[in-house]
Amino acid sequence: MRIGVPTEIKTDEFRVGLVPGSVRELAARGHEVIVQSGAGVGIFADDAVYEKAGARIVKTADEVFSEAQLIVKVKEPQQAEWKSLKSDQILFTYLHLAPDAPQAIGLMESGVSAIAYETVTDPAGGLPLLAPMSEVAGRLSIEAAAIALRRPTGGRGVLLGGVPGVKPAKVVVLGGGVVGTHAARMAVGLGAEVSIIDRSLPRLRQLDEVFKGRATTLASTMETIEHEVLAADVVIGAVLIAGASAPKLVNRAMLKDMKRGAVLVDVSIDQGGCFETSKPTTHARPTFEVDGIIHYCVANMPGAVPVTSAQALNNATLPFVLKLAERGLAAFDRDPHLAAGLNVKDGRIMHAAVAASLGFDSVETSRAVRLAAE
Repeated sequence: MRIGVPTEIKTDEFRVGLVPGSVRELAARGHEVIVQSGAGVGIFADDAVYEKAGARIVKTADEVFSEAQLIVKVKEPQQAEWKSLKSDQILFTYLHLAPDAPQAIGLMESGVSAIAYETVTDPAGGLPLLAPMSEVAGRLSIEAAAIALRRPTGGRGVLLGGVPGVKPAKVVVLGGGVVGTHAARMAVGLGAEVSIIDRSLPRLRQLDEVFKGRATTLASTMETIEHEVLAADVVIGAVLIAGASAPKLVNRAMLKDMKRGAVLVDVSIDQGGCFETSKPTTHARPTFEVDGIIHYCVANMPGAVPVTSAQALNNATLPFVLKLAERGLAAFDRDPHLAAGLNVKDGRIMHAAVAASLGFDSVETSRAVRLAAE
């Protein structure tokens, strides 16, 4: 199979769909890998490194999109990219379609078969291709919060871990999944006072065992969320419903009663965000303020550490890329977990949670969806 890797064009995105080691694995199995010149610059892998691994370098994204049967990316295709996709191609990348009707319509109109990393499952019910980036984002969320808390950046001027004789910052983590767990580990390690809120009692029991009293676990209710958020210096939004839009757990009315200069870090922003006042930001301009509360809502947080995150992502995606390269969409017959990643095919939304979030019938054609969107 011909596998294409275009350079990522989303703002401040430095990762790459396939690292050189993954290219070498594919080439060794007889597949042709086409890499756009400069695609690996963000991870300090130049064209010569990719050529040594077995890739063929082409100058433009147009060449990649015109030749490749399977396109492997990191972030969702931007408008210029989805217009280049064709009905005989497979796209494998993060999509996050639930809050993004224009992209959904664009992919449907292209006819491409689009598989989303974030809805591929595993036998345990986990999300194996989301997990590595969730680990990175969870850890980065605390680093981002620590910077945003500083007075020169508009924050409260509080040190996360405090110092002897001075209380540490209070960090509230909404969601006890992969993001929330790694955020809590970082915050606890820095000496912050940490609370984790989740609706799953079995998960809270697991977290209680993990943290052994170093973090407080709380069952999620409206009252608990409000009480903890109003007392917080930092709130990490780490809520995920696979394929669906994130629930809004903090509304604007709550902001006026929060501590001035407190920080909200919305790691759920790719799925629409779990704070009512969230809107996507970039690494260049990561924060904004609403009612005296600092919001950090960077939509591609792991892109800030591309050497780490691209390798971590490839560790998880490569087995699935190999299956798709060997069998194409027929790989679904042998791997229902890969099949769970199929979001768009033949001009239709195929994932029920994505369709529900968009307000579309899962079997609507692109023309019908366009009319519904209008």
